[in-house]
Amino acid sequence: MEQRYDKETGLPVDRAYLECGLPPYLQRSLDTMKRAWEAEDNGANDLHFDAYYCELQADINFAEVEGEISSEQAWYLRETYLRIQRGVI
Repeated sequence: MEQRYDKETGLPVDRAYLECGLPPYLQRSLDTMKRAWEAEDNGANDLHFDAYYCELQADINFAEVEGEISSEQAWYLRETYLRIQRGVI
């Protein structure tokens, strides 16, 4: 049987819940970046990819600094949609 909760933290193993309740501007940036990654991963060359990436990064940072999302949410989004590893940057 698949483990649904981390035994140490009690939190769900699937951290997608961290995408719930995002500010509308951040959700729009996130949706745009998802489409851009899908195109890139399928070999398409999206000329606006860099702009979408920077916009999402800025929106995550802004939402975190303004207290609209938690640091945990911010890092989940960075790791998942910007493909940045914590501690590497």
